[in-house]
Amino acid sequence: MEDTIFGKIIARKIPAKIAYEDEQYIAIHDVNPQAPVHLLVLPERHIDSFREIGEFPAEEAKRMLEFVADVAAREGLTDYRVAVNVGPSAGQTVFHLHWHIKGGWV
Repeated sequence: MEDTIFGKIIARKIPAKIAYEDEQYIAIHDVNPQAPVHLLVLPERHIDSFREIGEFPAEEAKRMLEFVADVAAREGLTDYRVAVNVGPSAGQTVFHLHWHIKGGWV
């Protein structure tokens, strides 16, 4: 897990601006935001991409989606975009599953 920048953030080996976290997930502010509010949600459990989502038990996958929605609400977002890039040609540059939450447009 620590092979990626996200693994290092989760392990607290490099700093990040944390928006919210619980025992399974962490939400951080993107260092190169593509929207007024741009957060990344990372599961502490490592899988490379959304392709491997089946490795999460159904309840854990459901909780991850609830966490994404909770983070958006905590940030005061009512209209926002949630995205997952899967694979290099789709724009995935860090191979640790993560969700983008983008919003804050007026």
